[in-house]
Amino acid sequence: MELMEKTLKERWADLLQAQPKTRIRNAAEILGATELELLSTKSEEEVIFLKPSFIDILKSVDSLGHVMALTRNDSVVHEVKGEYDKPEFNGPMVGMFLGEWIDLRIFFSVWKYALAVSEGDRKSIQFFDKNGSAIHKIYLTDQSNESAYHSLVNDFQIADRSVVLEEVSSPPQYSNPESVDVSAFKQGWLEMKDTHEFFGLVKKYNLSRQDALRNAPEGEYAIRVGSRAVAGMLKACSELKVPIMSFVGNHGMIQIFSGEVNRIIEMDEWLNVMDPRFNLHIKSASLVDVWIVRKPSVDGIVTSLECFDAKGELIVQFFGKRKPGIPELEGWRDIVRGIQDAYKV
Repeated sequence: MELMEKTLKERWADLLQAQPKTRIRNAAEILGATELELLSTKSEEEVIFLKPSFIDILKSVDSLGHVMALTRNDSVVHEVKGEYDKPEFNGPMVGMFLGEWIDLRIFFSVWKYALAVSEGDRKSIQFFDKNGSAIHKIYLTDQSNESAYHSLVNDFQIADRSVVLEEVSSPPQYSNPESVDVSAFKQGWLEMKDTHEFFGLVKKYNLSRQDALRNAPEGEYAIRVGSRAVAGMLKACSELKVPIMSFVGNHGMIQIFSGEVNRIIEMDEWLNVMDPRFNLHIKSASLVDVWIVRKPSVDGIVTSLECFDAKGELIVQFFGKRKPGIPELEGWRDIVRGIQDAYKV
């Protein structure tokens, strides 16, 4: 008699028995599945499917109080503890939270599933895209309102646990830079009044972000530096108490931290910020292409450190902490100048 092929649940159990510390994202990759498919093998006590009423769920999250927000991509994990304050939803496709700690930009077009997940005492609300990949997770902390969590789950739970995955749209095809009016692109860069105009400028000329940086105006508008510049920047900001902004996202969410960083720890293959309210974990090997970028604005030059992986995906961005109408911190400019001198390639 032929042995029956093991189910996904059984294969996951075997993997965890052999490698108990394997995280679900890594397990999904090893098993050729998605996080959502793995979670769907759990019991109804462990995983409850929720209505895909994402805006209504997010509007209810403030009742949970102090929680941890987690957004990640393949290379970087971004975790912030705080409250889901100051929501803004501009139609059904775009939303924001503008709280002091939890600061989000949300793109609902790729969202499809919402789950309530219990892992022992650890409870969370998790959101997934059409392909079953995690977009954003909200974890209760010891300061959260657990009764409000159960009320939220009760209000939105559904019996349907079926998972039907869809292909995520393929990456856009970009122009060959040799076919682009580079001089016009450079002039557009120099004429920017706000850093947010950069996305539109790059889109107008149909350039990848890296090709845009390679074709920056003459001068110091885009300077390539070595991967060690990221650790150097974080350590300098920690030592000098210069607050930063850190942007990490995927195609459904961008999560932003603004403030000082203190404990910078390099461990195994990871570069980490390990502070009480903010944790950042960067896979060091993914820092393949790192750039110092300077963009004009009505408030003067705004300087960022932009990091790309081997696929050319932007995995994390850093700025000095600032608000519109306020010039960039001189301390931040000094630190970036220092890493430019030390790590320019």
